[in-house]
Amino acid sequence: MNAVVLHLRRVDLFERPAVLRLPFRFGAATVTHCPQAFVRVEAEVAGRRVVGATAELMVPKWFDKSPALTHEQNFEQLRESLLLARDAYTEAPPATPHALSQQRGEDAVERSVAVGLPRLAAQFGQALLDKAVADAALRSVGLDWVGGVSAGVLGDPFSPRLTLVRPAHVQLRHTVGLADRLTAADVGADPRDGLPATLEDAIARHGLRFFKLKLSGRLDADLERLARIAAVLDGHARDWQVTLDGNETFDSAEALGTYWHALVQAPALQTLLQRTLLLEQPLARKVALDQSIAGLDIGVPVILDESDDHEEAFDRGLALGYRGISSKACKGLYRSLRNAVRVAEEPHRLLLSGEDLTCQAGLAVQQDTLLAASLGVIHIERNGHHYVDGFGVAPDAEAQAFADAHPSLYETTNGRVRLAVRDGRLALATLHVPGFASAAMPRWDSLTPIH
Repeated sequence: MNAVVLHLRRVDLFERPAVLRLPFRFGAATVTHCPQAFVRVEAEVAGRRVVGATAELMVPKWFDKSPALTHEQNFEQLRESLLLARDAYTEAPPATPHALSQQRGEDAVERSVAVGLPRLAAQFGQALLDKAVADAALRSVGLDWVGGVSAGVLGDPFSPRLTLVRPAHVQLRHTVGLADRLTAADVGADPRDGLPATLEDAIARHGLRFFKLKLSGRLDADLERLARIAAVLDGHARDWQVTLDGNETFDSAEALGTYWHALVQAPALQTLLQRTLLLEQPLARKVALDQSIAGLDIGVPVILDESDDHEEAFDRGLALGYRGISSKACKGLYRSLRNAVRVAEEPHRLLLSGEDLTCQAGLAVQQDTLLAASLGVIHIERNGHHYVDGFGVAPDAEAQAFADAHPSLYETTNGRVRLAVRDGRLALATLHVPGFASAAMPRWDSLTPIH
């Protein structure tokens, strides 16, 4: 099949507040609320009108971790990235989805950088426009994500070199934030909303086996907390495995090496380290692609996440001792495809992981999950269902529309539509529908326009 050529006629940007049921602490940041961005595009394909859509949470202190900026200033950065991307894309002549990304998306990134946004924030607008455009292109030919990408609908150079899979399930990797309670004896938030409030509760409720543990970088605190987590996992989870997230905590490779070898020497962490699958972005992005970690003797693959703000990031990281990179739709679907091609060249040495930006129920979690799972990721960090109750403040009719369209992915408990985690897994069969992973749409009139 030839790539779809579409003429983008309209781009609408919206947002909706998300209030977290539990505080999410990672690195030096604690998040209790933030907006979710929504994008709707209208395009013309062969004389027919088609609509595409996407969504993504606007998480503060991840795209730009400067302590000088407030959370609201972080939100404004992402709104500006979206507005600049909208302007760039709506100026475009007819083109394939990938050509739009390469031509207008990169132009939007450069415009954003020129006004002072860091590249990770600058990519946000491009990433969301690309997802919505891909959704429109796939809908225009009646193909699902795997079938359409494999058929070349997006016009990208990566999919011909990949064998995408159409998985029925993916294992959920549960995030344990730095403020999360581990047991009922811990002091902390308990929203009493019928959802798990502690790690013990989450394991019992969802049958979890995979976990992502946030590191603070403060050795004594991490030694104590990791030992407590290991005890909970030993007592409540079966055949468990973990990943560790450094969240750019370390300012040099030397500091990272000292920290890691202290963990290795801790008797209480021996089982946990044996069950650790990877260490994610321990070095700050300002130094991560300048300092080699090859000689640190870290016994698990170290992967990039926040440093993935340009096309050459993975190749530069590989030269410095990294062995993998994350897939996150907020960094761009073509970035994930490109990196998957590189991993496929050395599958026994390199890895592509699936990480989360607190993807919310609906478009965001469905598209991000299917993107990673179709590239062979078998366990993916999902935390939106843990930190936000179902569809949050979305209208009940919207939540029900998604539940009706994807009945195995969602369930209704205590009158709320929520992500269904069964035996530690998410069911993906209903995501293989025409378009990008969704047979439902938000209630657009319930959203606030971004101008």
